[in-house]
Amino acid sequence: MSRFFRGGDDSSTESSSDEEELYSGSEDEAEKKEAKAEDSSSEEDDDEAEEDESSDSDTGAQKKGLSRFLLDQDSSESEEEEIEGTTKVKSAKDKRHDELEATITVIQNGQKISDWGSIANELDKLNRQVVKLQDARGKAPKPYIKCVAELEDFMNETIAKQKVTPKKMNATNARGLNAVKQRIKKGNKDYQDQIDAFRKNSDDFMESDEEVAPAPKVPKVRFHEPTADEEGDDSGFAVVGKGGRVLEFTPESIFKHLRSIMESRGKKNTDRLEQIKIMEKLNKVADTPYQKIRVLMTLVSARFDLGSGGAASMPVEHWKAAEGELAALLRLLDTEKDHVVIENAEEWDDDEKAPTIAEGEKYLKIPGSIVSYIERLDDELTRSLQSIDPHTSEYIERLTDEGSLYNIIFQGLLYYEMLRKDASLEVPQESLNRIIQRRLDHVYFKPAQVVKILEENCWKEVPSNVNSVITPRTEQNDASHLINVLCNYLFENSDGIIRARAMLCQIYFLALHDEYYRARDMLLTSHLQENIANFDINSQILYNRTLVQVGLCAFRKGLVYDAQNTLQEICGSGRQKELLAQGVMMQRYSQVTPEQERLEKQRQLPFHMHINLELLECVYLTCSMLLEIPLLAQTGSSPDVKKRVISKTYRRMLEYHERQIFTGPPENTRDHVMQASKALAAGEWKKATEFIHNIKIWELMPNTDNIKSLLAKQIQEEGLRTYLFTYAPFYDTLSIATLSTMFELDTRKVSAVVSKMISHEELAAALDQVTETVIFRKGVELSRLQSLSLTLADKASALIETNERTLEQRTQGSTNAFSRKDGRGGQRGGGQRGGRGGARTGGNTQRQAGGTQFTGGALGAAVRG
Repeated sequence: MSRFFRGGDDSSTESSSDEEELYSGSEDEAEKKEAKAEDSSSEEDDDEAEEDESSDSDTGAQKKGLSRFLLDQDSSESEEEEIEGTTKVKSAKDKRHDELEATITVIQNGQKISDWGSIANELDKLNRQVVKLQDARGKAPKPYIKCVAELEDFMNETIAKQKVTPKKMNATNARGLNAVKQRIKKGNKDYQDQIDAFRKNSDDFMESDEEVAPAPKVPKVRFHEPTADEEGDDSGFAVVGKGGRVLEFTPESIFKHLRSIMESRGKKNTDRLEQIKIMEKLNKVADTPYQKIRVLMTLVSARFDLGSGGAASMPVEHWKAAEGELAALLRLLDTEKDHVVIENAEEWDDDEKAPTIAEGEKYLKIPGSIVSYIERLDDELTRSLQSIDPHTSEYIERLTDEGSLYNIIFQGLLYYEMLRKDASLEVPQESLNRIIQRRLDHVYFKPAQVVKILEENCWKEVPSNVNSVITPRTEQNDASHLINVLCNYLFENSDGIIRARAMLCQIYFLALHDEYYRARDMLLTSHLQENIANFDINSQILYNRTLVQVGLCAFRKGLVYDAQNTLQEICGSGRQKELLAQGVMMQRYSQVTPEQERLEKQRQLPFHMHINLELLECVYLTCSMLLEIPLLAQTGSSPDVKKRVISKTYRRMLEYHERQIFTGPPENTRDHVMQASKALAAGEWKKATEFIHNIKIWELMPNTDNIKSLLAKQIQEEGLRTYLFTYAPFYDTLSIATLSTMFELDTRKVSAVVSKMISHEELAAALDQVTETVIFRKGVELSRLQSLSLTLADKASALIETNERTLEQRTQGSTNAFSRKDGRGGQRGGGQRGGRGGARTGGNTQRQAGGTQFTGGALGAAVRG
């Protein structure tokens, strides 16, 4: 490599010739040439006197080893003389001083042209720089003091000129001036003593050379574990903050600590637990109500930060601590009537002194939102319950905290009622609506006995002289009245989602307590089913839960058709878990992003709010059985048998059960219902009743015996209907007494069932009341060939109409378009029927004698077998 550092004519000539040979010759010759070049360069280096004009590279080549990188004194002096303006190495402190002076210069230039926008930006930068240049006593550099003092004077002059001779300032300068005003007011507090000294005598202040006081000694740090005697005794020890400064917790320093904590919230590498410990100590030293309120609000907010982000819930001990601190805050606000926490209050920026009540004012307004704290506390309890296994004792223990949370909600409601009494505070109605909705959310799904206990406990925590305007103390024992009062208040004073949720909560509570007709009427008159899709997901979940509860209430009342019709939308979809927010169903071909999956899990309801899905399925299948089996017997082999389907889910299960080669004893709820369906289709109503009664899930419903007796009566009636539909072609007359004996029904009940079937044109017969017999009509039945011919004609007519409409669309109504004018092809009157029991407009249902109308399936096998 030494050939690149040669000097002189000979060496340059020699190196050029060597390079030519290097490229033309072989590798060995190149190595020889390189060694020769090195020898010649060493000979030239020995003659130093003749090489006065040698370059720096020659000088570096004279030394061997590490010494060749070192410069002697003569060479270093010559380099300093030759190279002027070489950058000198500065310390970090000097660099910061230079940056500070540069920023001050920019601010001074901005003052000359009144560019308040740039001044505001540079002042913000200057305040950040001066923090790193403070001495051990926290004093700022003198150039900074001079700059901010002159800037404050210049700002005051500008404001004064604006008041005397108003001159319109552009928007950028106006915003900049306001920003400078706020930053000067906030930043000069820490250096007010220095600024006053500068204004008193600027020359002496700038020329004085103060000695830097030694840094205070840091107290000793304890490294051993404290014993029982030492616990709580921190004499001689102190908390050390950043930079080795001692944190002093005094009533005068509370606001500074709170501001530093609030500014550090949300930043990375923030020790939240350490902040909570500091605020707990501040809470102990706070001596005025204002200080205590500020510390408690900040402390509760800091605890909530522990559960923010991700799926992690707030630690239980911190949740209980936040609950206790929020209760203490409400008690303090109730005691100190002149201190109020409202959302529209102005922020107090002065950290040196606490605000006072202004003249003409009755209250000291503190910015904050009590209802937001209560909502966050409620949400954190819900998240905690979601993350705990519901089948453990830990869940039960955690659920006991709901009582204390309900007390907090109730006390918050009393506080907002007190604020609403004074119109001068301008408390928004929305805050009161939100806290009432939270109270309603905790009681609407509970039995009346549990609600009564909650109300009694929360009134015990309130002084006897305190009463509620919305829910007075005298009406606490009636849960139904409480729900009615809360919902009516929200109906009158709210709109949108809160009003809709209040109505759904009241409907749910009425259905839960067996007031079916009131719940049904409210649900129908609300028209929520028309626009529920426009609401948020949580409101849609509440609507689904309410719909299911109304269906279960109808079943408990013995209204089978209403129950099946109400539950059809939820249970017929096969997505009960997802629609009721009781679990996440993984679809086979669906692709769910992690974000969607996380949101889906956050919407899940706690286990104690779940509706038993097995009971729901049992009710739905039982109702479908009582409706579908007579319908199958009625339609038989009619062509429109597939058109009249009440429950596709039940039909699918019935077909699957019929395809089984071997059917064993029923094991689960679904098997019991399918076996009962098969027995009912065969006319064995007693066996069907036994299968239904053996389902153990009925024990979860209140009044189990009444439910079973109602089901037995329903099965008897539907068995009678199925028998008449199936075996009517075999009879000319049939005695009512015989039917009464077969199905163990009263003759009056049998007559009522037969009369209803005849009036709805479901049965082609007449009732002779004198002889108490049913007379069946003959000769009106169509043969199978006639029935199939009518079906073919209907399908051909529909096909022609479809072709005509398609042709008309393609020709766009031109004169060549073919159009029918013979009036054929409308809706046929025959065969159009509604649900079960609807009147027929055409002929009778097509059946064949002997039960051959069943086209396979459970009914055909049962009748033929």
